[in-house]
Order: sequence, then structure tokens, then C-alpha cells
Amino acid sequence: MQPSTRAEKSAESPGSSVVEEIEREVRGFEAEERRRLGLEASPEHFRDANPQRFTKEDRARTTVLFGGLTEMHDALLEAGLASIGYGAKALPRPDTASLQYGKEFGNRAQCNPTYFTVGNLIKHLVHLRDAEGMSVEDIVRNHVFYTLGSCGPCRFGTYITEYRKAVRDAGFEGFRVFDLRKLAGQKPAEAGGVELDARFFAVFFKALMAADVINAMGYRTRPYETTPGATDRALEDCKTIVCDALLRRRSVLRALRRCRGRLDAVEVDRLQPKPKVTIIGEFWAMTTEGDGNYHLQRFLEAEGAECEIPLIATWILYEIWCAEHTLHERMMLRRLEADRHRSESETPLSTLFLLRLGRVATKLFFHSFAKAVGLEGWRLPDMGQIAEKSREWYPDELQGGEGPMEVAKVIDIVTKRKAHMVVSVKPFGCMPSSGVSDGVQSLVTARYPETNFCPVETSGDGSASVYSRVQMALFRARAKALEEFEAALAASGLEADEALRRAAARRRMRSPLYYPKRLVACTAANAVYELAGSIRGPASTPVPGLARR
Repeated sequence: MQPSTRAEKSAESPGSSVVEEIEREVRGFEAEERRRLGLEASPEHFRDANPQRFTKEDRARTTVLFGGLTEMHDALLEAGLASIGYGAKALPRPDTASLQYGKEFGNRAQCNPTYFTVGNLIKHLVHLRDAEGMSVEDIVRNHVFYTLGSCGPCRFGTYITEYRKAVRDAGFEGFRVFDLRKLAGQKPAEAGGVELDARFFAVFFKALMAADVINAMGYRTRPYETTPGATDRALEDCKTIVCDALLRRRSVLRALRRCRGRLDAVEVDRLQPKPKVTIIGEFWAMTTEGDGNYHLQRFLEAEGAECEIPLIATWILYEIWCAEHTLHERMMLRRLEADRHRSESETPLSTLFLLRLGRVATKLFFHSFAKAVGLEGWRLPDMGQIAEKSREWYPDELQGGEGPMEVAKVIDIVTKRKAHMVVSVKPFGCMPSSGVSDGVQSLVTARYPETNFCPVETSGDGSASVYSRVQMALFRARAKALEEFEAALAASGLEADEALRRAAARRRMRSPLYYPKRLVACTAANAVYELAGSIRGPASTPVPGLARR
């Protein structure tokens, strides 16, 4: 028989009346607090006014704001976009003030790049309003901002909404923010102010690849310069030369050859045994060169290291590979379940062709520009091989962050002796990168105990902790670099002073365009082997502990 009264129910469940009483007290307390704080009315939730309009007619009076890459990339992109009729302006490098703006107007508990990039935009808009005297109406009407979305697991994928909410709360209601990735799917009336046509892509690729090769030359040269500051002065001249070529629509290849001559004037000493450090991790954190990653690249150089930086070209190739892999999987689904997946793509082969064309174009631009500027021996990775190396630890389908590429980089570095240390830098709480760096990489380093792997997290205000961890790992890297250098001297039969005299007598070896063939990670050791004519060196000997792999 079912209980028919409340008393019978309470007798059967003696705790229910206690729970109901607690719930009544909580509701009463909430109601009282709402009255006390003046919150009786329902809160007005933020609604993203999307889509927003930016048309071709608006372009003539509109400044297109962007930013977030290195200073070299942003400067060259600004010049390139200006050459095809856009009033483009790259935002300054995000700094600690940007972080403060981002935390003031952004949502709580977001990752580091959110606060820096969103805050950097707000800081610029506030400057236009307060320092330059521009009205809010003119700022909103005459400016737009373009950013890049990201993958599903990353909160960067929702940045466009976060930007819009933050600028509204900062007093710039209606400011237009667009996601460049989604531009192709928008109607011309909504975002036709930027056209993804052949001219746009040509300028886009030229600027990115030129900045890549110039940056790479800078990081190869600066640790070995004999005159402090000479490399940075040469890089500034290179930036001016390439920007001028882009603005005047002249040959970027010819401009890079002029840069080659300017860089060749910097004298270097490659016989300094320095640890080589490869930087990997979350895209923004490993790319930015400012407060967002505690000036990690310059800190490593100040500590006596040679940095191998991530390139935008590698990231583009990874994005293309992800798209190709996903498309192949969907094509298989269409064959197996045609009715359910017919609408996903009616022209998969055409899409696949365009992706492959993009891959070929990226490599062609990069390698031709690298040759023009004098960047020897730098080869872009084969993403198919990258996926093969990482598949044992990280499935191809998990494409958050750099996923398989980050795992494969570490394996490639240790097995081929490309660097003495790997720094994986990511924002505090970054889900895709932390899952790889703190999870999967622990398995990789267990299999390869020789790996000197240093994962660090950035939050904007924890530089002392990061510097301390990096310095401890650098101690091991320095010892390994010195060991390789001394082994090279012993194998070649040269004394250090004799090696220096031989190098000083060769103009080629004093030029930053010279970079010795890699036999071990230490550049100075490789230079010694080359000086002695011992090109084989230890290349044929296995790395201890790796034969089992």
C-alpha cells in the first residue's frame, strides 16, 4: 500500500523534512540578500550581437585592427594589408597593463592569452578615447578588430564572444569583432570588408613567411654576435626593407636578398659552446615575445642559450594537415553512411585539392624566402611523419592545441640530437596543452630518459617561479653542450685556441649566414667538426639509451 499522507511519507523518509527545511532557509536567505543588494530583478545576461556588419563600402573609412604574433609578423602584415587597400594597424605588443585591462573587463578564470589579447584591444581603444580625444561613436564606427578562433577544446575558440563582451563592458558598445577563420562562411553583407581573394592570400603568405625567416635568422645570430645589439639593429633594418617592398608592391624575394647583405655585416663567433633550447607549447604563449610569456626567448638568451623558435609556417602546415585528416575521415563516412553525411561536403575532392595546394604554397614560399635571406639548413617538418611518430602516445583525432605535433617534436629532438633542452610553455589552465605537456609527455620522457623536458605555465604574474624552473633545466643543458664541445675538440685533435684561430681566418665562419652541418646539438661542436674536416664526427654512433627505440 502506498503512503497517503505527508506524515506517512516523512515516517518512511525521515530525512526529507530536514532537507525541505534547509532548502526553504536557503531560498529565504537568497531572497533577503537580493533585496539588500538591489538584485530583485532578473539579471540581464549578455547576448552576442552576431553577425555584425562590415562592408566594402565601410573599408575606406575603417581601420582594421589586429595583432598577437611577433612584432616582425605584425609589422609585415600591416604593410602588406595596406598595399592592397586596407587601413590596417597592428596593435602594440601585449604588456602587463593589457593583462590588467583584460582581468578588469573579462570573465573570471580564463587563460592567460585571453586576458592579454582582449586587454590589449581595450587598452588601445581607451588610448584612442582618452589620449587622442576620439569619441566613442567614431571609434566604434571607424574601427574593426580581426582575430583567429581556435579548436574545440581551447577556450580561444570563444574569444570572439569574449572580445565583444569585454569591449562593451569597457564602454564601447557595438564595437565590431570578427573571426578570420569564419570569414568564408559569412555573408558578404556582414563581413565583406575583408575579402579572402588571391591578393589577400598572396600578401598574407608573403608577410608571414618573410617574418618567419627573418626571425629565425635573428635567433640563430644574436647568441653568437661579437658586438652586442648588432643583430637587433640589423633586424630593424630588415623589417624596414621588407615593409617598404610590401607597401610598394615590389619583390619580397629581392628585399630579402637585401636583408641578407645587411645581416652579413654582423660578425659572429660560432665557437661559443651554448646550450640549444627548443621552445614548444601553446601557440600564443610560445609565439609572443613580451610579458605574456615573461620574455622567455630573451631570458634564455641572457642565460647563454641559443633558442630554436616555433615558426608560423609549421603551425599553418599542422592546421592544413588537421583539415586534410578530418576530410579523409568524413569522406570515409560518406561512403559508409551516405544518407547521414551527404550534406557535409558535396565537393570533398575539390576541398582536398585546395588544402594540398595550400601545403605546397606554404613550403614553396618558406623555402624560397629562406634561401634568399641566407637561412641554411632549416627544413619544415612532414606532418605525416609527425603523426606517425606520435600515434603511439597521442591519437590523430585529438587535435586540440598542437596535439600530436608537440609530442612528435620532443621525440624528434631527442632521437636526432637537435637540442639540449625543450621548454614547453603554456598558459595556466590551458586544457589541450596541459594535457599534453603534463600528461602524455611524462610517458615520452619515461621512454626517453635523456630528454631534458621543462614544462612551464604562465599566468602573467609568476615570472620568478618560471625563471627558476628554466634555470635548473638549463644547468643540465649547459653541461651537455660543453661535453659535446670538448668531445668535438678531442675527436678533431684541435685545441680551443687553435680552433678559434682557424675560425677567425675564415670570413665565412664569421658570417651569420654560416651555420655548420648538424652532427650534435651544440653549434660550436658542429663548427669544430667542420673546421677539422671531420664531417662524419659522431653521427654514426648511437645515442646512449635510444637503441631500444
